[in-house]
Amino acid sequence: MEINLILYAVFTYLLASIPFGLIVGKLFGKDVRKEGSGNIGATNVTRVVGKKAGILVFILDSLKGFLPVYFSKYIFETKYVAILALVAVLGHCFSIFLKFKGGKGVATAIGVLYALSFKSALIVSLFWLGVFLTTGYVSLASVLSAGISWSVLHVISGSIEYTLSAFLIGLIIIFKHKDNIKRFLEGRENRFIYKD
Repeated sequence: MEINLILYAVFTYLLASIPFGLIVGKLFGKDVRKEGSGNIGATNVTRVVGKKAGILVFILDSLKGFLPVYFSKYIFETKYVAILALVAVLGHCFSIFLKFKGGKGVATAIGVLYALSFKSALIVSLFWLGVFLTTGYVSLASVLSAGISWSVLHVISGSIEYTLSAFLIGLIIIFKHKDNIKRFLEGRENRFIYKD
């Protein structure tokens, strides 16, 4: 069990570490680390490359969180699934392929959440969409969604292990958005604008 868990955790980390935003950007002749916000996530890819590329990156980043966690539920106990959920987000945010730098973890985290609890993820997704459509700020929607995700998951799933994992994931996402939070408080944060 321990060897299998370790191998699965390594696989999950490596899969989640794949910087799809960087890869897709380069396919279009762009290094997203050097343009826009400099982030490799779907939001910056959309700004720098375009909507279709951004949607593709969002799907790929979500799947690298969803797939390993979803299948782990059929192999491991709940407490280990919760750990693997955290590993997936850590992989994206601190990628071994980018010298332990990475994205802000939102798409990967929502993929993880869908794997843990579809109902919880749907509620958080709708909350995110509501905040975004109301304010126009991706960062605000992401930070607030990260802040409530663990409580929604706790109410829906009742799993302490999942709740703790989601709480830690939320803290990671909020930490990765620290510059956005600072800009928002100073009134300098940019609203999201699509690029066709």
